[in-house]
Amino acid sequence: MAEPAPFLTDIWYFAMPSAALKPGGMQAKMLLGQPLLFARGNDGVAFALRDICPHRGIPLSCGRFDGNEVECCYHGWRFDGTGGCTAIPSLVPGQDFDLNRIKVRRYAVAEAQGNLWVWMGEMEPDGPPPQMPDMEGRAPNLTEVMEFPCHVDHAVVGLMDPAHGPFVHQSWFWRSAKSIHEKAKEFGPAPFGFAMKRHKPSSNSAAYKLLGGAPETEISFRLPGIRTEHIVAGRHRIVNLTTVTPLDANRTEVTNSFYWTLGWADLARPVLRRFVRRFLGQDRDVVVLQQQGLRHDPTLMLIKDSDTQARWYYQLKNEYGRARGEGRPFTNPVKDTVLRWRS
Repeated sequence: MAEPAPFLTDIWYFAMPSAALKPGGMQAKMLLGQPLLFARGNDGVAFALRDICPHRGIPLSCGRFDGNEVECCYHGWRFDGTGGCTAIPSLVPGQDFDLNRIKVRRYAVAEAQGNLWVWMGEMEPDGPPPQMPDMEGRAPNLTEVMEFPCHVDHAVVGLMDPAHGPFVHQSWFWRSAKSIHEKAKEFGPAPFGFAMKRHKPSSNSAAYKLLGGAPETEISFRLPGIRTEHIVAGRHRIVNLTTVTPLDANRTEVTNSFYWTLGWADLARPVLRRFVRRFLGQDRDVVVLQQQGLRHDPTLMLIKDSDTQARWYYQLKNEYGRARGEGRPFTNPVKDTVLRWRS
């Protein structure tokens, strides 16, 4: 198993739910070890800048935002949403200084289906961020965010691990250790990732039974750490979006969002939120325990077939980095196959 590697760049990362950034508001956030300032203008448009004033290095987030420009609290230098400097109050008439020389790095931001995405890299975006199927014009019905004390690679590998469920997520509403049995699922390539092809949920996944009828699900993963489950249950649709965003080398933010067309689910939102937090918390608790062993820098391993998705993740990540560095198209290393494991 490869050691945690540098973060991927020139790719869309989930930043935050749109609702977390109000018009006229700003929010500082560390992403990939870089300080960013997110703000939303009075016109409703969100933008992101490097959260460092180029004058004396103080975070711009320590200053003020009037809905149009960010003002540094140290000397009052002001910057617009493009990162351009618009004012230096200390200048006096007659001093010839070109404000166009002063720039704060700007990061491309896109807003889609109630989420804010940020393009981390030097290149301009080559396409839109991921879109949730069947949820055009919708925002998440439920969102939970939790910080995991680990490198993003360990969080992603844990996210796609199919064998830990009966041990980490033992509960009446999901599954038990006694319910473990053999499974076989068809997989194939997907954009910048792979997909577990549409199938009936496993018989030991109790939560799906709440949907009634004969639900079917498709689960896909794409770089840098985006898992989407698309459930079809009669005329209803449910989408679970889980994003894994590195804050720095040792902290990762996991956001779990649900979209649904089920009317009763709105009424049950407080109860569903408790279940989601418990589920995420179980994953976080085992990651905390994992750090005790990882401090000793052990040699780790991945086995077939239950860890094949983790192998694909490292292969996809390596290929994406090489393709960008060599200026060539991405070639997906995943092929159609059937994976078998017990869980």
